[in-house]
Amino acid sequence: MKKFIIPILVFVAFLFGFAAALSDNVISLAMIQQASRLIGLEFSEKQNEMMVRNLEMNRQAYDAIRDFELKNEVTPALVFDPIPAGYLPPAPTGKIKWDIPADVPLPANRDELAFYSVPQLASLIQSRRISAEELTRFFLERLEKYGDTLQAVVTITRETALAQARYADREIAMGRYRGPLHGIPYGAKDLLAVEGFKTTWGAMPYKDQTIDQTATVIRKLDEAGAILVAKLTMGALAMGDIWFGGVTKNPWNLEQGSSGSSAGAASTVSAGLLPFAIGTETLGSIVSPSTRCGVTGLRPTFGRVSRSGAMALSWSMDKIGPIARSAYDCAIVLEAISGRDAADVTTRDVAFEVPETSQVQNFRVGYIKSFFEQEYPGNENDRQVLADLEKMGFEPEEVEWDFSMPVTALRIILTAEAAAAFDELTVTKRDSLLVAQGANAWPNTFRAARFIPAVEYINANRIRSLLIQQVHELMKKYDVIVTPSYGGNQLLVTNLTGQPCLVAPNGFNQNGSPTSISFIGNLFEEGKLVALAAAWQEYSGHHLKQPPMFKTN
Repeated sequence: MKKFIIPILVFVAFLFGFAAALSDNVISLAMIQQASRLIGLEFSEKQNEMMVRNLEMNRQAYDAIRDFELKNEVTPALVFDPIPAGYLPPAPTGKIKWDIPADVPLPANRDELAFYSVPQLASLIQSRRISAEELTRFFLERLEKYGDTLQAVVTITRETALAQARYADREIAMGRYRGPLHGIPYGAKDLLAVEGFKTTWGAMPYKDQTIDQTATVIRKLDEAGAILVAKLTMGALAMGDIWFGGVTKNPWNLEQGSSGSSAGAASTVSAGLLPFAIGTETLGSIVSPSTRCGVTGLRPTFGRVSRSGAMALSWSMDKIGPIARSAYDCAIVLEAISGRDAADVTTRDVAFEVPETSQVQNFRVGYIKSFFEQEYPGNENDRQVLADLEKMGFEPEEVEWDFSMPVTALRIILTAEAAAAFDELTVTKRDSLLVAQGANAWPNTFRAARFIPAVEYINANRIRSLLIQQVHELMKKYDVIVTPSYGGNQLLVTNLTGQPCLVAPNGFNQNGSPTSISFIGNLFEEGKLVALAAAWQEYSGHHLKQPPMFKTN
């Protein structure tokens, strides 16, 4: 009898193993019941039975979709449009005539150039008091000297930059001056593709990636005569300040990260390594590092600036904008990079105008009262901005910021789109190569987003349409609304609705770190933000402060 026991046991074990393997592949009623609980729904046993065939068909469709290679640059057929019903964006106008000072002297201490404004540098270049090549070498040397200290630079484009600078000098000598960015060096966040250079997205899986394309923003700056001298660090896949090479530092406090994800852009501008840089924002990636590093950032209206050639994180929320030392500097850069691009169907040709100083005094300015009444670090600095505006002759009006919808829940739009953009990392398990692996890091976020039902994603966007309309009805009463940069849910709301925001330094907290204030406006009215913020910056002078370690005077 014993001789039959072992074969029987083996056979039984095989059956159990086969059943277990089969159960892994067959959708059971128990699986459906548990999955239903996961998404907060409950169906009857009969309804579950009827679903089995449909779910099997869906899973076959998932497999087919996953087997098809989708690169990050492929956009969804669904295109987000932030334009509310009844609103017509302003028609494009002519080029802005920027106020470039005529007689800017070349400083005896050349190091002072590090913190010159774009108009000051433009004056020196146009008058040929300094050559584009000399200015480019100056900023290259600062990048090479301090880049490692700040861990803010991925690639220095020295040879290409110097060749561009020499070409700019020849053009200017022949009277072919392109405008205020001609011959001005700058840096770009390393999610913007530049042909011939690596584009790492700040992440270990892509640290050797090259893309055979130059982003539209870079091409537009080339056309304006600006000179790309460096590709700058970013938090891995546009989150935070941790990248595959370390943590980008805050020039005001090297023990602290620069925040992100436009970490290198804000850090290098703050330290005077660059006059301006290009960053991106999906949910705070210009506002946050600009705040931390004490610089000025301009997040434009969704659709003003092309994302072609940029890493996609969220197709309906990604925006590209400048980081500089002043509102006026940001405006000069924004004009150069704006406009319709056939490669990005979300873009528009829309007017960009900066009102004259005489017009600013007539602005209707609002402030979100409930946010200013909260207790938070930097509250005194924010209140002082309101006091400054009153002294400047404005009468800020109380704004009620209350929307009848679950705004926080709409974050699933970003997480679902981000998980789709980097699905390949999750499916292949290459997400393990990312440096950050905590509960709030991308790998875990991407995995959790796999359980967001498509129906909820679509319904979230339907709610978003209602939010867009409500925000428009509120915003159109004002030229500019002033708000604490992290006040309530405004950062999430305005990134969802596509509203422009200008963030500017307004002092320091008790620990000596910079704080900021934000100016938000109507769609495509960045010029009004610039005009008010520039007037306030001239009054307050906060933007002129320099980090002690990098100070030049």
